[in-house]
Amino acid sequence: MSLLRVQDAHLAFGADAILDGVDFTIEAGERVCLVGRNGAGKSTFLKAIDNEVVLDSGQIQWVGDTKVTRLPQDPPKQSEQRVFDYVAEALAESGKALARYHELSASLTDSPSSATLDEMDKLQNQLDAINGWQVNTRIEQVLTQLQLPADETMAALSGGWLRRVALARALVVDPDILLLDEPTNHLDIEMVRWLEEQIVNFSGAVLFISHDRAFIRRLATRIIDLDRGHLTSYPGSYDTYLQKKQEALEVEASHNAEFDKKLAAEETWIRQGVKARRTRNEGRVRALQDLRKQRQQRRELQGKANLSVNESSRSGKKVFEGENMALRFGEKPIINDLDLLLMRGDKVAFVGPNGCGKSTLIKVILGMQDVDSGKVQLGTNLEVAYFDQHRSQLDPEQTVMDNVGDGKQDIEFQGRSRHILSYLQDFLFSPKQSRTPVRALSGGERNRALLAKILLKPSNILVLDEPTNDLDIETLELLEQIVANYQGTVLLVSHDREFVDNTATSVLYFEGEGVITEVIGGFTELNHYLAAKAENSFHNNGTKAAARESDSNKSSQNKQKTADKGSDKPRKKLSYKLQRELEQLPKVIAEKEAKLEELQQLMNEPGFFEQPLEKTEPVMSQIAEIEGQLMQDLERWEELENLSEQSS
Repeated sequence: MSLLRVQDAHLAFGADAILDGVDFTIEAGERVCLVGRNGAGKSTFLKAIDNEVVLDSGQIQWVGDTKVTRLPQDPPKQSEQRVFDYVAEALAESGKALARYHELSASLTDSPSSATLDEMDKLQNQLDAINGWQVNTRIEQVLTQLQLPADETMAALSGGWLRRVALARALVVDPDILLLDEPTNHLDIEMVRWLEEQIVNFSGAVLFISHDRAFIRRLATRIIDLDRGHLTSYPGSYDTYLQKKQEALEVEASHNAEFDKKLAAEETWIRQGVKARRTRNEGRVRALQDLRKQRQQRRELQGKANLSVNESSRSGKKVFEGENMALRFGEKPIINDLDLLLMRGDKVAFVGPNGCGKSTLIKVILGMQDVDSGKVQLGTNLEVAYFDQHRSQLDPEQTVMDNVGDGKQDIEFQGRSRHILSYLQDFLFSPKQSRTPVRALSGGERNRALLAKILLKPSNILVLDEPTNDLDIETLELLEQIVANYQGTVLLVSHDREFVDNTATSVLYFEGEGVITEVIGGFTELNHYLAAKAENSFHNNGTKAAARESDSNKSSQNKQKTADKGSDKPRKKLSYKLQRELEQLPKVIAEKEAKLEELQQLMNEPGFFEQPLEKTEPVMSQIAEIEGQLMQDLERWEELENLSEQSS
């Protein structure tokens, strides 16, 4: 059943058409992802559905008493309002009454009075009449699930926690349609996984904007693409959308090329003299006028971003070394006995819950924060370019070109002079947009402007603090290429699983209580580490014991190989039994690798670790068992191959 229908929606800001005859419906149970380039109007479309933006023309029709709630792109402002009160505001009369009741209840301790008690008595009667206590329970449940402190003020919360509060406000309404604008922004990985499970189990319809490809692949049942004012629906998975979208763009480009060829021929004809044309064909002249009109109205394909980095001279080989580092903020341990060595070219992802100390450790690495104890040695010739997730380096009142070029018309980039407008076109800013104040840009466009600013700065260390927030997927993939090809060192804070997998050479995982573990690889390898940790009943010495056992096995095998090499006895051919074993091992290994891959895919599902331990432990035990068997099989295969070569 359709819950919402948008018909022939038109909306323009000046000469720019945001919605150009858009039609859209959403059914109960659908999870629709809205994609498109930064500035295409995705957030505006959600605001129009939520009646925050009025269409120029067209209709938005709701079925019955359909309830809708929207999670905005930006987190709420810091204020002295309590978390409970902010969330309760979404519930109109009952929420307002509950907020006031809790406020009065808290004030009784400091200033009890008969007037306060009388007002509380009236509010209690009001809440009884409108089932307000059920609403109170609902609010408390959502706050508990999101681990939010009900009595904390909004001013005391960081961006990630404010994002959680906004999410709680959206979920507490229990709507029929949930509108989510970049819901994973500022959320740590555990919260992203929790949110995925909430959306999967949500009985209503969900329309969401996201750049997180893993999130989209997990959730979307349909993709809708907003491109130059037109909305196209692609049923099926995200990967199906990518294929169909590319095919559609190729067809469009082919049609445009044929059209331009025909128009050029007609323009050549009309410019010929009367004798060359022989007779003036009035029908052909009118047809040419129609062609010109069509060409003027054609939606132009946008170019691709052309991101590159202004690398400086190389830093020293050793970028940072710390031994036995410890740091506390009050009673809270941030770093606990950490040894860390960073070399030039390392690309390190910092992963952990919001507020765990990721930014603090980066400051230690850059020499901006002292540790309480331990040895710290900074590298030499370090030039840092810092991408701040809060975009504090951008002045919202200044234009894009003044922000990026610091007011200069000509800039130095990669050893040559360029005009600032030319440079900004690489980041898809037209001359008109480049002269626009930053405050008028979308969130993704602001992030592109900040990227343009920091990539212009000569650097050999890139610090990227949540760089993927609000970026469209195309720009995100280009940023991946920049990070992968960057010759310097990259310090990356991100909860975008695919981005980290595609860029990081190692992960620093913040486990809590100041414990920080280095895992070689990306999120996939981090999941393997967590699985192994769970398999060993979450005891840290489990992994160390496995490593010692592996070292012991290798030592025994090396001794055996040395003994074999030192033997002067004539070597015999492999026995039939050993030859048969050698022939069968590749098949056995392939089967075990296939089974291991199947189990790892199951474990990598976002909701896997939300399940009870009795469901996850058997899977992780099987993974650990197969990994151990595979190691033995591979070593046995190598041993038999060596024997076979020696006997031949």
